[in-house]
Parts: sequence; C-alpha cells; structure tokens
Amino acid sequence: MNNILSKYAKLLVNYCVEIKAGDKLLVKSTTLAEPLIREVYREAIKAGAHVEIDLEFRGKRKIFLDEAGDEQLDYVSPFFAKAMNDFDAYLYIRAPFNLFENSGSDSDKAKRHSKALSEINQTYFSRTATRDLKRNLCQYPTMAAAQNAGMSLDDYQQFVFNACNLFKDDPIAEWLAVRKHQQQIVDVLNSREKIRYKGEGIDIEFSTKGRTWINSDGQTNMPSGEVYTSPVEDSVNGVVHFSYPCIYMGNEVEDVTLWVKDGYIEKWEAKRGKDFLDHIFNLEGTRRFGEAAIGTNYNIQQMTKNILFDEKIGGTVHMAIGQSYLQCGGKNTSSVHWDMIGNMKNGGEIYADDEKIYESGRFLFV
Repeated sequence: MNNILSKYAKLLVNYCVEIKAGDKLLVKSTTLAEPLIREVYREAIKAGAHVEIDLEFRGKRKIFLDEAGDEQLDYVSPFFAKAMNDFDAYLYIRAPFNLFENSGSDSDKAKRHSKALSEINQTYFSRTATRDLKRNLCQYPTMAAAQNAGMSLDDYQQFVFNACNLFKDDPIAEWLAVRKHQQQIVDVLNSREKIRYKGEGIDIEFSTKGRTWINSDGQTNMPSGEVYTSPVEDSVNGVVHFSYPCIYMGNEVEDVTLWVKDGYIEKWEAKRGKDFLDHIFNLEGTRRFGEAAIGTNYNIQQMTKNILFDEKIGGTVHMAIGQSYLQCGGKNTSSVHWDMIGNMKNGGEIYADDEKIYESGRFLFV
C-alpha cells in the first residue's frame, strides 16, 4: 500500500497538477485520506511548492447546515477565496465518511450558502477553464465509497488503483500514452461539425461547429479517459436513452429517456425517480445540454455510482444537462451539470459528418 500511495502522489503532484517550484498548492480532503495526503505533501514539498492542507472531519457539513445562522451561511472563507483567486494548483481528494450524511439537512440553508459561494465558484470555473488554476479531482478509497459501489474495501482499492494505472511500473508514462492515443480521436472530431450517436434507444445528433473537443488525459480528473465537448445549444435533436442509473446529489434515477428538439428537452421519462427529474427540469438552464462525451477508459467496466469513474467507462457515451464548459466554447449556464450515461458496446455507432467512426464501444481509426 505504501508503494502504491507513493506512486499515486507522484502522479498527482508531477503529472496531474504539474507542480513547479514556488507554486502555491491547496489540498482539500477528509481526515480519512491522511495516508495519501502525507505522500502528496512529501512530493509537493520536494517539488518546491508552498502547500496548504484543508481537512474535513466526519459530519462537518451537516453540523454547519444544522446549526449555522444567516450571517454564517453568508460568510465566505477568506482563505478559500484567496486560494481560488491566487493559488496555482488545487487538488481535491474525495474520501467520504458517509455519502448520505447530509440527508435531512435544511435545503434552504444549503441554497443560501451556495448563493454566497457563487462568485468564488465563477472564479474557480474561469481559472480552471484556462488552467490558470491547475485543478485535479481524484479518489481515496474509503468504506463508504466501496459500499456505494457494492464492493469490499479491498476490491474497491484494487478498482481505484487500476483505473488510475497505478499497478503499472510508470503511471505517468501510461497517462502520457493515453494523451497521445486520445489526441488522435479529438483531432478527427475537431475536424468535423456534425455528430450523431446511435444505439439502443439512442438516435441523437448535434453540431459542434465552433466548439472544441477536449482530450481528458488525467490532468483535471484522475482517473480520466474521455473526450468531451459542449454541443451548439440549439442544434441537439433526437432521442437519447441512458441505460445506466443517473445519479445526482445522492438521488438515483433509472432508465431515463429524453426527447429533444432544437436543443430543448421537450419530454422525459424514467422508470424510477421521475419526480426528482421533474424537479431538476424546472431549474434554469437544465433543459439544454452542456456536454457530450465518449468514455475511453477500458480499465473501468462497472458502475460504481461515482461519476468520476462511471462517465469514463470504456464503450459508453454520456451527455450532461445544464452547465456548459467554457473551454469548449459552450454558452449554456445553469447551477446543474448532470452527466447521464448510455451503453454503446452492443452495436452502438457514432457518425461524424455522416462517416461512421465508432462501433460497439470502439473507435474504428485508432
């Protein structure tokens, strides 16, 4: 385990956030991730960084939402604001105690505190879009995440580390190879203007004219393994079925189907959880798409109810309702960005300017 965590830390510090001497780095996680944080701290100090650590303890957010008054809900940490405005790198290590510990908290209080953070969140989105703030989101295996994935902790550790290529002799070299491979894909996609997904319950097309496909190679998410863009907002037409469970803010919706005309989601169905879907589609900006993507990490082949991994499943596509990506040229704005995943491994096809470039979960030209 110590060797794996050392390799993980080297990957995060030297590849994902590319720490240079003098960089100011914020590492945010929970106390459960202390073994990994220690190694990250070691690597970042060796690289010459100035490192700040922000650790949450069990139940911190629930206590805050239960007990905070209006003045506290409106307060923005000057340290966090400073980090989002001025730091060079931000590493967020997910390490949950309990994925449902905020259930039952006052939703009005949560909304008020989110509103207070809206300005600093916009700064975060703007700086990460240009990589002025080098940001990476990753996972430390905990019992809560393992249980949510339906795995033992040992099996979940193996899953996480394998998805990140940590069992390879040189994980950084592996991710550089991923970057090179996926660059061939985005080069083709960026030379085309019309994309069509066809599969089981899926026949949807959209324009990417003036938009950019991004090679997600592990620098902003670890693990990664996807290519993504923001479609032209009013160009999306057709029907799309998401065969994987759609999970957002702890809510699970099954067998979602969306009917879309001129970019606007006109109708939706779900086998389970439709009431929550109804609620989301009443929020501003959620009835248009902010993302279209293709998962390419074939080390991930099972649903874990964690979008960091699930959207990367090799042989799937996903589309996100709501907020677009500025770095792709997207213009839709929303407080929601909800990724929904569809299977393409059983005969699914992707066409680019009417040429078939993908079949049954694999690109045909790489």
